[in-house]
Amino acid sequence: MKKFFAIAAFLGLFAIGTTPVCAQEAAPANQTEEVTATTAANDEAAAEEGGALVGVHKGLKTKFVEGGPEFMALVAIAMILGLAFCVERIIYLSFSRVNTKRLMARIADALANNDVEGAKNICRNTAGPVASICYQGLLRIDDGLDTVERSVVSYGSLQASKLEKNCSWVTLFIAMAPSLGFLGTVIGMVQAFDDIQAAGDISPTVVAAGMKVALITTIYGIIVALVLQVFYNFILTKIENIVADMEDSSITLLDLLAKYNLKK
Repeated sequence: MKKFFAIAAFLGLFAIGTTPVCAQEAAPANQTEEVTATTAANDEAAAEEGGALVGVHKGLKTKFVEGGPEFMALVAIAMILGLAFCVERIIYLSFSRVNTKRLMARIADALANNDVEGAKNICRNTAGPVASICYQGLLRIDDGLDTVERSVVSYGSLQASKLEKNCSWVTLFIAMAPSLGFLGTVIGMVQAFDDIQAAGDISPTVVAAGMKVALITTIYGIIVALVLQVFYNFILTKIENIVADMEDSSITLLDLLAKYNLKK
């Protein structure tokens, strides 16, 4: 059967590859010229679009250099470190998210068969805070529901704090980037007044250099803050979803343990 599908796929690809050639041979000359003109127009549009992107990239680099290496380098470092913490949190939270419905269904099946150790093994072999909370509750299954509930609540708070780890660094760089930009603005204004004092003239040519530095540093600082803010809000959304799963799973676990104790 696999060979049949492989042969069919090969024949299909061969037919797709040869069809345009046959059509082109049978097409009239004017149609061929139209196709050629359309292709040339598409290539020219793609080249213009690529040139525009290259132009934007070069423009950003030029403005970054014109902003001055002192403060622009600090803004760049703030962005790099902020993005590094954002990526670390996103990876950690992605591995912390599991299919909670499937996990709780497996635990429910194990408890229905009076297999507490099996339920514990399921939690031990599953990554994420939800499985850890359920495991802590199952460890105290013989101590009563009140003890289990206190344990689940306490351990849930600990897991929630782990989810929010390093988020304070992201907020620090979100606040630092525009502050560095504004600091560069103040330095640029001071430079402009120094140039006016040195030249003894207030002409636009004298003021332009300092004002340009001031505006560029402010723009890049705000851009960095906006980029980091988008990632930070995405991280907060993932944390909220995981915390909601933790709360829902805790309630489900208490219900399962209550049914298990009644059955005993």
